Amino acid sequence: MTLGQDSTSLALFVTHRTALLNYANDIVGERSLAEDVVQDAYLRLQRAERRHAADDTLDEPLAYLFRIVRNLALDVRQRLNRERGHLVLGNGQGAAEIPADRPDPESQAIDRDQLRLLQAALDELPRRSRVALEMHRFGDYRIADIAAHLGVSVGTAHALVVDALDHCKSRLGRRP
Repeated sequence: MTLGQDSTSLALFVTHRTALLNYANDIVGERSLAEDVVQDAYLRLQRAERRHAADDTLDEPLAYLFRIVRNLALDVRQRLNRERGHLVLGNGQGAAEIPADRPDPESQAIDRDQLRLLQAALDELPRRSRVALEMHRFGDYRIADIAAHLGVSVGTAHALVVDALDHCKSRLGRRP
């Protein structure tokens, strides 16, 4: 790898480090593990660039870096799940006997009813309001992005989201 390639991969890594950490953290669920994954991914990117030195550079180094992070994070998560599955408590109780970390059937039924109510509330909304709310809450879009997508002002986009949220809260029996 040439000095230029090394500094390019470092600049790419530094520029996207936060996004890479968040991506890895979403998969492994633990920030310190995510940091290890991202660091290891950077080292693998450097090795890959050394192997491709004759070809000049990798075609899509950022996409390659995200793919490395994803694969490493999934490996870490699988390893953690295996380790947790083999956990044996001091009193001889195996991990299989530990209560599941999920809601009881009554809570699940209540949650399903709430979800049906929410879906009905979303279906009642005008198309622009529903799109604005879905983009904001489910797509993590900024209000400015929603406004641009809908072809409305930022204030109107904000009002659409707020009104849609208030409507859904009232249909779910919660105070707006």
